[in-house]
Amino acid sequence: MLRFLKGSLIGQYIFCFLLSMVPLVELRGAIPSAHGFAQTATHFNLVLGYIIIAIGNMIPMPFIFFFARKVLEWGKDKPLIGRFFTFCLEKGEKGGKKLQQKAGGGLYFALLLFVGIPVPGTGAWTGTLAASILDMDFKKSVLAVVGGIALAGTIMGIVSFLTTSAILGLAH
Repeated sequence: MLRFLKGSLIGQYIFCFLLSMVPLVELRGAIPSAHGFAQTATHFNLVLGYIIIAIGNMIPMPFIFFFARKVLEWGKDKPLIGRFFTFCLEKGEKGGKKLQQKAGGGLYFALLLFVGIPVPGTGAWTGTLAASILDMDFKKSVLAVVGGIALAGTIMGIVSFLTTSAILGLAH
């Protein structure tokens, strides 16, 4: 299966799509993979790859927004998972309130930047979870997260391009 995903053109697109859906990896892992495929596969189209990656990164958003908080609240009093789920809820609420105080009226712009600056612990998963915990408006949150995905994609595209160019330049 892994051979198919990395060895065929359609498999490479599927690999990038699935990788972009993985929490913590998201665009930060999928875009460099796409650049790697573009260097080794003569027909891998980076623009199509970016679109597929962005779609893959967006698909989990409604599920996270509408169900993650409910799952965390359901599990907070369960024996094995309760402490962790309570920790996640408290951390999310505390961080969300802190973000609200700092952002003031610019909460959705702050969410866009939070998702858009590709560092560990940020991204569409975390941003959508924060929006859910803060009871933010779904439509406005989606727009902010999608804007953040576009920003993170642009940043990661530039970084990946420069890194790939530098590596190839050193190899020649």
